Amino acid sequence: MPEPQQLAVVHVPVTSVWQGPDRPRPVDRAIVDEDPDTSAWLAALDSHAGEDESGNGRLGLHGRIETQLVEGEPVRIVETTPDGAWAHVRCPWQTSPTSRDGYPGWVPTIHLRALATEAELTPYPQRSRPVGGEVNGSPSREATGEHPTVLLARQHLGLPYLWGGLTPYGFDCSGLVHWAWRTLGMLVPRDAYAQQEALGAVELDAVRSGDLYFFARPGRRIHHVGIVTAPGRMVHASETGGVLVEEDLPPERAATLVAAARVAG
Repeated sequence: MPEPQQLAVVHVPVTSVWQGPDRPRPVDRAIVDEDPDTSAWLAALDSHAGEDESGNGRLGLHGRIETQLVEGEPVRIVETTPDGAWAHVRCPWQTSPTSRDGYPGWVPTIHLRALATEAELTPYPQRSRPVGGEVNGSPSREATGEHPTVLLARQHLGLPYLWGGLTPYGFDCSGLVHWAWRTLGMLVPRDAYAQQEALGAVELDAVRSGDLYFFARPGRRIHHVGIVTAPGRMVHASETGGVLVEEDLPPERAATLVAAARVAG
């Protein structure tokens, strides 16, 4: 069993990072089991699709899940519960202003494999086929006129939104951005507000394919992000729409558009 302060890697295809060991509901059993089954978990959530944030559907993940990790992703274990069943971790591939060591949260210890030394860790960045879906290559902007992240995102149009989702089983808005760039071998922060803070600003009237649009309500921090496909148009994981969609900015969305940014490289 991994010990506190030890480096470990995820050894299951997908595991969710929870706000605490007490946050999974009975309906979340399939994703915290020893052999997690993401498809069965999502089917269980969707059997409660009509329920609000206090219920057992996808909306009920608010205040429960932080993010997700995929097989081979490293974590630093901060502590474990007395029974050893849960590990409090930092996720260095998912940077966050809330923790200099990486995104924090709790995962089932049984989903982790301890490493003896950091030399055992596969280095990042790397290009690989993401969990849950095939990537049909990443054509250059010169060949297509569009950024590879746009082409990657379009492969999953219609995919149901998943709070905290970071794989093609389901994305949230910033998870889609993080996943697309990670697939190209580049690291961007995990959350939308952190992405906006970390990346190079672009004037709203100068955006191009692959840039990011950021949205915020007056006096509030960034709450949504999408990948620009053309000026005034984006592909994004929309919680209000319920699916990953490409669309022109509707008036209510355009009213909260506050910034744009570009990932170097």
